[in-house]
Amino acid sequence: MESCSKAQIERIVASARPEKLKFPPISTDHSSHVVHLALKGHTKLAADHLLHREMRGRLEGTVGNIIRQLNLIFNRALLELSGEEGEKDEVVLSCARAYGVLIQIALNLFGLERKIVGFSEDEAERTLVKIKTALRDFEDLERRLRNGEAAIAKAVVNGLLSEMKKVMRGYYRPPGSMVARIAEEIEKGIDEENIIESFLNLAEQQIRGNLYYRLGEAGMCRFGNDYALGLRWLRHLGFVQVSTNPSLAAIAYDDDPSLWEGYMEENLCPDFKAVAEDHPEWFRDPESYGDEVAAKGTETSIWPNLAVFRPIAIASDMQDGMVSLQLNPNIADSFEDSIRSALKIYADAEEFLRRYDQYLLWGYSENLERGRPNIVFKVAGSSPVAIDITKKLESLGIGTNNTVTFTVSQEVELILAKIEGRAEAVRKGIPLTTVYETNMGGRLDDHVREVQAEELLKRALENIEDKEEALRKLAEQLGALDDVKEKASLDEKIRAVCSRRYLRPINKEPFIRLLAESGMPSSSEKEVAEYLNALENDVGYCGILVTKRVYEIFFSPENRPKWIAYIQSRYGLTREQAEEVMRGIDVLPASKRKPKETLLTLGSVNMTHTEFPNHQMNMLMTSREPDFNMKDYEDSVLEGIDPAVIRRLTEEWKDIKDIFIKSYELTPHQLEILREAGITNLERYGDRGLQPSEWGTFGATVKTMNEFSGSYARFKRRCIEFISKISKRV
Repeated sequence: MESCSKAQIERIVASARPEKLKFPPISTDHSSHVVHLALKGHTKLAADHLLHREMRGRLEGTVGNIIRQLNLIFNRALLELSGEEGEKDEVVLSCARAYGVLIQIALNLFGLERKIVGFSEDEAERTLVKIKTALRDFEDLERRLRNGEAAIAKAVVNGLLSEMKKVMRGYYRPPGSMVARIAEEIEKGIDEENIIESFLNLAEQQIRGNLYYRLGEAGMCRFGNDYALGLRWLRHLGFVQVSTNPSLAAIAYDDDPSLWEGYMEENLCPDFKAVAEDHPEWFRDPESYGDEVAAKGTETSIWPNLAVFRPIAIASDMQDGMVSLQLNPNIADSFEDSIRSALKIYADAEEFLRRYDQYLLWGYSENLERGRPNIVFKVAGSSPVAIDITKKLESLGIGTNNTVTFTVSQEVELILAKIEGRAEAVRKGIPLTTVYETNMGGRLDDHVREVQAEELLKRALENIEDKEEALRKLAEQLGALDDVKEKASLDEKIRAVCSRRYLRPINKEPFIRLLAESGMPSSSEKEVAEYLNALENDVGYCGILVTKRVYEIFFSPENRPKWIAYIQSRYGLTREQAEEVMRGIDVLPASKRKPKETLLTLGSVNMTHTEFPNHQMNMLMTSREPDFNMKDYEDSVLEGIDPAVIRRLTEEWKDIKDIFIKSYELTPHQLEILREAGITNLERYGDRGLQPSEWGTFGATVKTMNEFSGSYARFKRRCIEFISKISKRV
């Protein structure tokens, strides 16, 4: 039989699926356990098995034993490949998986995982030297026995880079994703005569030179991913959290269609077809099971996330590695339905993780609890019910991540609910996880900008005789014409043109020209441009100001000790228990549009930023600018903003000042609680903040919930259609 071509080897490696594992595991020692998993195709799970605190001081020896076994397997396989009997798929895969597991172990040790687990730098570096030496010898042997070619090594590296390129592949937002860009930069630098070593060197440079890695290593802030894919690479960079919602669950299936059927990236995670086959009732009438089908579809998209973050969640006692899952937005205002749904998903996650942990945690202490989900539930602040849902889940030791939250008063109210629920849990001895209070700053900015743009456009059109033609021309120039044609009334058309999709930023040239032509606020394009530039600048600080104020109230060096004393007194806790309650609550700035929204709100404690992949890309490019200095932003969340910006937002921008005041100030009830906690200078916080009864009607809430509900409906429809399609084959 003729030798396999490069294309055949690429196909064998690219199309391989992990083999099913037997339960319970039958391993005898850690090195054999890793080798067994690797040869079954579970190279990532195999590598992650070593990310455990009990492996500290034993890593180098264990990896040496792994290399010894893989070296024998690799040599036997390559000799068989070069023999007269010809080449077999399983022989190629044995070599590929030997390469793959050692590469994954190396990437884990390049990354910040090693610090979370607690490996010493010396132990990690000594282990890396051995891994690099073994991989170099593997590639040299492959070249000697295959006429100078290293097709298997090349196929393995191509597979790793292809995974990274999936991020935002089906959902393009300029300037693309950071992870995909890193893959492209590594790919360009690969030395075809030294594939594995050059890949590892480039990967190490990209990881340890990355802004996020440097910020995490310096303890300046923590980060999460606002997207369902690319998590393993981001974990190396120090990312410790992922946020999902109906939109992102659907996008995950677009970027990686194998989630529907044929999923093979993450270990032991079923695809949606496999899940559906356990529910034959769906095939008889999928429409009547729509919400259940959508819930399982969402679970399928996040189980791989749980797996990626599992080792750092275990190593950090659930302080890192949390996966935020949004509950069905259609039941957000129902306490009973939301709690019921959360407990069902939590039980499903526990079932999945108990099986997963059998392999991840094999051989480690039995005192370590298996199966506890590293999951927090996103509870929408769309009504006062969110307060009770948050308290209840937190009291059960199930973390929450409040979302659809834009205002200081919303976030303060929900942090207080977290404190109450967590205090109840800790009194019972229930261990706590890290939980989050999202600030959707970019969405607040968008809402404020849209309101201002609509008012400006309405006034401008009052001075223009042919309003419809002027609006049509503006829509065409902004790329909004198709949307405008679908609208009946003038107000609907104005709203469409002024949406964030078409008029972000507000100082776009077509808008400047139309306002100048109308004489609103000036007939000079230069003066209109200056006006809109100043407006855009100030609007871009709304979300930042909310983040800073929420953080200051609870977590500033002045106020944090006061809250700990208040929690002790109010809930009858010890100081250590009160510290535990406060330590695990992080402000989570989200929905960001510009690097300054991250850079101006970094915090060394009680702060995690969740970043969309294209925002990560903008941050990466900013960090590469010549005058960028990371240290300039240390604890930047505590730094003030130019008071003139706040004055203009609260006094001068008359169309939006009421919205900003509601977003920025507290309620009278909250001021009383702050007074009880010993917080001083309360007059600076005001008392005109959004009341819980107003949460559901706040403009940004309405827009976001409509978007989430629409995304959920579309994803639900896709899941139902998939069930209908495969029912013909089942």
